[in-house]
Amino acid sequence: MTTVYGISNCDTVRKTRKWLEANGIAFSFHDFRKDGLDAASIDRWCDALGIDTVLNKRGTTWRQLPEAERNVDEAGLRALLVERPTLIKRPVLEHADTIRVGFKEADYAALFGV
Repeated sequence: MTTVYGISNCDTVRKTRKWLEANGIAFSFHDFRKDGLDAASIDRWCDALGIDTVLNKRGTTWRQLPEAERNVDEAGLRALLVERPTLIKRPVLEHADTIRVGFKEADYAALFGV
């Protein structure tokens, strides 16, 4: 099963969902804001890809954090991602044993063989 994680009003998440639908790929959508997020998911993504790939340091949410909240170790950053999931680069796609962050059409085409 394929799952797309993100927020519904994110342009990149919308693009991802449209691409999957257009290519006939069944998926479920998990909205961070509405459905929440657990530490196990964050750990799975960070263990597979690294905290620097999962954490979006370019976004408004990160820039608005007080310096003290940004200057923590990796465990603190993971906890922050659970607390504030909009800090996660979007979308996160889980397909079989693969985890991807962001949307690149060529990467998705290769992953799904289309």
